[in-house]
Amino acid sequence: MNGTWWLTQGDTRIGELRQYAIDQPTFLCHFIPGPGWEGVRARFESWAALHGPDPDGSRTAQVIKPIMDLGLTLVAEDEGRPMALFKECIVCIDGDTARVRC
Repeated sequence: MNGTWWLTQGDTRIGELRQYAIDQPTFLCHFIPGPGWEGVRARFESWAALHGPDPDGSRTAQVIKPIMDLGLTLVAEDEGRPMALFKECIVCIDGDTARVRC
């Protein structure tokens, strides 16, 4: 996989991710917000702000669960098949960068 992905919620485009490098097993991308970004921004910012040890995973689960509940999908430009976030791929967004792991 390479190129461009669209992060969507139903018919709403959350943003565009353009790959610029690979840090195995993660694709590094530039993130361009779409019309739906403001509605989900705070949830991704909470996840990006999470730092430090989390031995039992409870802090991570607390910030990821609201993102999972959004029902987001990632669609690759060259494949077109939607991938469900946290089932088939993971997308971390921090400012104008994103990391994709499929």
